[in-house]
Amino acid sequence: MAAPAFAQWLGYPTAGIPRTADGKPNLSAPAPKTADGKPDLSGIWLVDDRKYFFDLAADYKPGEEVPMQPWAKALIQQHVDRLHKDDPLALCLPPGVPRVNTNENFPFKIVQLPQLVIMLYETSTNSAFRQIFTDGRPLPVDPQPTWLGYSVGAWENGALKVDTIGFNDRGWLDTDKGHPQTNALHVIERFRRLDFGHLELGITIDDPKAYTKPWDSKVRLHLLPDTEILESVCENSKIEHMLGK
Repeated sequence: MAAPAFAQWLGYPTAGIPRTADGKPNLSAPAPKTADGKPDLSGIWLVDDRKYFFDLAADYKPGEEVPMQPWAKALIQQHVDRLHKDDPLALCLPPGVPRVNTNENFPFKIVQLPQLVIMLYETSTNSAFRQIFTDGRPLPVDPQPTWLGYSVGAWENGALKVDTIGFNDRGWLDTDKGHPQTNALHVIERFRRLDFGHLELGITIDDPKAYTKPWDSKVRLHLLPDTEILESVCENSKIEHMLGK
């Protein structure tokens, strides 16, 4: 779908990173704090295991399944039958939430401010961003539907709890399964920095139009020190060679 981004650019040493005696980043050092004592999530992050990009429910045990409405289960089979040609990523459209966090080829950067957390995404489509408002505002009553939704966050038991609504109904939650979403989707994310170099992301999918009850996943990410994210542009303006007419 896109070339891997394993080779990031510049390699300029990131300020404030704890280092071992040989000058390498000490990723097992304690998690940093902001001036007001909150965990600092800032940095460039990449998922450990891409399996969640392909199937957000990859950790479900044999015999377990995502609690889907009948139409959602039928739609997943349709995606398989059509060889996933309806995947928004194949059309250069944004990957949506939480899929935007789970591609091991494309890192994202967290910029943490006192009342706002910004996420800048390399992604496999055009570079995207999220704003997570931590200034105490409520979720909007009737948000404009978008690919990445409208997010508010609050600190809860040492983790940043992010509530996002206001999605359109065109996104897929993952790639191989193509778990669908509707405009009723509510994604709850919990970002917890375990130490300097490791982040845990808990995900709850609550979409009563597509699923019979909320369901969960948990993803691990690691820090990419001494680098920067790249510009990413998707140019599949003529995609008949990929999808047909």
